[in-house]
Order: sequence, then C-alpha cells, then structure tokens
Amino acid sequence: MLHCDMPIIVEGKYDKITLANLIDAPIIPTGGFGIYRNKELLEMLRALAKKTGIVILTDSDAAGFKIRSHIRSAVRDGKIINVYIPDVYGKERRKAAPSREGKLGVEGLSREILEEAFRRAGIGTEEAPPREPVTKRDLFLWGLTGADNAAARRAALLKALGFPERMSTNSLLGAVNVLYSREEFFSLLARLFPTSNP
Repeated sequence: MLHCDMPIIVEGKYDKITLANLIDAPIIPTGGFGIYRNKELLEMLRALAKKTGIVILTDSDAAGFKIRSHIRSAVRDGKIINVYIPDVYGKERRKAAPSREGKLGVEGLSREILEEAFRRAGIGTEEAPPREPVTKRDLFLWGLTGADNAAARRAALLKALGFPERMSTNSLLGAVNVLYSREEFFSLLARLFPTSNP
C-alpha cells in the first residue's frame, strides 16, 4: 500500500472507496460540483493546504478539471500537488452508460494506473506507521459533545484552530485527525480547557 501524509481531495465517495484500498492517506470527497457551495469544506481545505499541503486527484474530463481549478483558485496559499490520471475510455461497472466524454473516472481505473499517477507526482513511495486517531468518544470525554456547554466549548475550539464557526462535529473530527496527532490535539485541549482534562 502506498502512503501519503497529505490529504487527497477527490470528487466523490466512489473515488474515495477506490483509493482507500490503494493508499494510506486521509481522503476527502468534494461531492463533485457541491464544492462550489460548500464554504465549510473550502475553509478546511485552505487550512489543510497551509498546514500539511493537499493532493488534488480528479477525473480527466472537463468536470474534473473545473473542480480542480475551483479548488486551486479557492485555496491560493499553501502547498498543492496535482495528480493527473490519463484518458482511459470505457464505462464504470456500476454505471449504466459511459460518461458524457466516454472516459473512466478515478473509480474505474486499475490499481496500476493509479499507482503510476501517484508515483509520477512523487507521492506514496514510503509507508509510515498508522497513528491512533482522535475519536468521537474523545470529543465526548473532553466535553465537546453531549454536555450542557458543549456548543460553547466547540466554538472556542474552532476559533482557536482557525476553523469556520459553523463546522460540523464530523468535519471537525476529520480535520483534527489530518492536522494533529492524538497527543498534539490533547495537549492543545489541555491548554484551552485546563480544568477539563479527562
């Protein structure tokens, strides 16, 4: 399995499923053109690009390039690595008909083609040990969910992290696990909420 420390941004959930079997990395789907309306996700991508860098992998059709271009123009600062897939014509198994341009998307490509695309971009040559993630249970133990003042505590945390104030708990958890180790995050929480160490 390939490894990448940077989150990989893809178009949809089926792309994410395909890549999860190929590369050890955080994989974030944009929901296709949903990225145009998702200000929370764009804010998270900006933060990730500055902290760790991001990898963009979209389909090789016109829609994929529009989504890639939108992310690049929205992020501006930070590190972006583009992974490009070749034009391969055909139809994904789960679809009744080929795409408008007749090209396979990320989900329809072979493991070998995807590996080569990552290697050409200089990604995935070394494997790193997995790290223990922050969980929803951890958020609960720190009073960030399920407590009377959980919303206020989450708002304080979001402000301290520089995340959007409307970020959902699931999005917060996803971003934290990309940006921080468990120990780093707990250390940050201990400084922010000194009387609440579980």
